Amino acid sequence: MNKHFRATAVTAAIIFAFTCLGLAQETRPKMRQEIVKLKYIKNNQILSVLYTFLSREGRINPNPESGLITISDYPENVERILSVIREFDVKPADLQFTIQLVLGSASGEDRSDDAVKDDPVIRELKQLLRYKSFNLLDTSFVRAIDQEASEVTMGKDAELKLELRPKYIKEDKEDLIQVEARLSKKGSWVQVGPGVRETMPTTVLLTSNFTMKSGEKTVVGVSKMDGGDKGLILIISGKGGLFLEQIKWPNQKRAGKSDCPVSRTR
Repeated sequence: MNKHFRATAVTAAIIFAFTCLGLAQETRPKMRQEIVKLKYIKNNQILSVLYTFLSREGRINPNPESGLITISDYPENVERILSVIREFDVKPADLQFTIQLVLGSASGEDRSDDAVKDDPVIRELKQLLRYKSFNLLDTSFVRAIDQEASEVTMGKDAELKLELRPKYIKEDKEDLIQVEARLSKKGSWVQVGPGVRETMPTTVLLTSNFTMKSGEKTVVGVSKMDGGDKGLILIISGKGGLFLEQIKWPNQKRAGKSDCPVSRTR
């Protein structure tokens, strides 16, 4: 009787184990696979973030050449990863800058150009600098992409080159633009012998890293000339964020359609 009881108990335990195993397999969610093509960023710019959302069974297979990313994981994890991609793979900010080169002079009378004499920035410079006259040498417009380098040639003889690298910062109260600026003068040809000319090296007039509000005008710097009696003043105004979408983490909601195309596979 004891043997029969033991056999019955073992059989019941085996049946119970298989029943639990079957229930576990039925309740376990099926794996989901998505193929995403990145439009604006590269794989290596986002993969380290995506891996943090994977389960042990999840996989991410990137293809750097095509920009495709294959994601396989449980549905809730795949959805989180897709949300991260939608937030990061967005159009970069488009920024517009107005550039002014103004020549300040300490000698003579005040003969400032009509174009700048009533400018609030110039009026403030008159209080801060010892220059009496301010004359507009050149004006230019630059369209730049967020965190990419742009340059423009300026001056009467196109002898000046301005290089800009902006970074757009979207904030709740006001938008900011961080700018790396470098103004240089191209080297001119110099006669060094009969029929022999050399190019003089480029001269860096000023470099500056500054932060400005979007829509604000700021004085970037002054490059002194003629022993300090004159100065080349660089003034920049900028406006950004024309196409930028604000980046937030996946648990935050953002209105608007995604720029991330997703093709589904089953």
